[in-house]
Amino acid sequence: MEKWERLERELEELKSRSLFRRMTVFDSGQTAVAEVEGRRQHLFSSNSYLDLCCDPEILAYTGRILEEYGAGSGGSRLTTGTTRIHMELEDTIARFKKREAALVFNTGYMANVGILTALAGKGDIIYSDERNHASIIDGCRLSRADVVIYRHNDMDDLEAKIKAHPGRRGIIVSDGVFSMDGDIVDLPRLAELADRYGLLSMIDEAHATGVIGATGRGTEEYYGMEGSVDVLMGTLSKAVGGEGGFVCGSSTLIDYLINKSRSFMFSTALSPATIAADKKGIQLIMEQPQRVRQLQENVRYCCQALKERGIEAHSETAIIPIIIGDEGRAMRVMELLKERGYYISAIRYPTVARGSARLRAALMASHTKEDMDGLADALRECMELAD
Repeated sequence: MEKWERLERELEELKSRSLFRRMTVFDSGQTAVAEVEGRRQHLFSSNSYLDLCCDPEILAYTGRILEEYGAGSGGSRLTTGTTRIHMELEDTIARFKKREAALVFNTGYMANVGILTALAGKGDIIYSDERNHASIIDGCRLSRADVVIYRHNDMDDLEAKIKAHPGRRGIIVSDGVFSMDGDIVDLPRLAELADRYGLLSMIDEAHATGVIGATGRGTEEYYGMEGSVDVLMGTLSKAVGGEGGFVCGSSTLIDYLINKSRSFMFSTALSPATIAADKKGIQLIMEQPQRVRQLQENVRYCCQALKERGIEAHSETAIIPIIIGDEGRAMRVMELLKERGYYISAIRYPTVARGSARLRAALMASHTKEDMDGLADALRECMELAD
């Protein structure tokens, strides 16, 4: 039909440029070894960094809560009420992040959109790192505030841009760990600039929680700066092993967001079973810091294994980017790796800049040295074959 021709042309254009996307079907949980489209794969693409998605303690506790509370939440927490388990999760998050209070959103995306649109509006200003996640970008746009983009992790550029807009009320927002590069925000400088110029600081801890810091508490712990960030946002769908997003901070901040954040107010709450999985996941991170230490040791080992095979790899986080450049070549390497039993996602434009396509290796605490050595060997072979 004519009315679909434009969409079909655009899809064909994406295919011609190796930018067409399709979903990969899993026949098992997200664990270090998974069943992917009928093949056993060593999984190096999952954000379940501590391999908690299928943890027996989490599954058992979630099952009990499912029987007690049922499958659904019934509606918005402000309209139909909330469950005790939701409140317990928020108390657990606040204790874990050493804050007065916390609030859970349905996703990290909805958390960022809901926070930024509530805290900033017309006449305000948001300073945003150029490599921030899409959810931050969209939250900035939807807020109707003026948005100023500063160079990636460049605090001198940030300060120059703050000075160019003196006296404005606003927010500095940044990822804590950047999702495609695996590098860490310069929090000491960012927090100091926010305090000096009277701006709110907001850090997205999605890829930092459970990953960096001595006990996995994230960016603040990594720098020894607990309590320095005004708005600490994160997700429960990565190292925690469940689903949902969160924000924590002062009780004033949380009360304000409960009353002003539209993505919280007008969303049906996550199911009690999902909330239970989140709660148990955070408790396990708090009780078993050895999981975090093992993940951090795996990062060091894997980077060294890749370097020994001539593959450039640098990271202090669970994300190790392997830059390929050309989108088509990145896809060829990914498919060759799958044939050898290693699943890594190829990341392409618009997720990253044109011509900077990469394989995004995501490590788990449960990966063995044999897993990582096997990946490094296969990656060297496949990169040569893809030329």
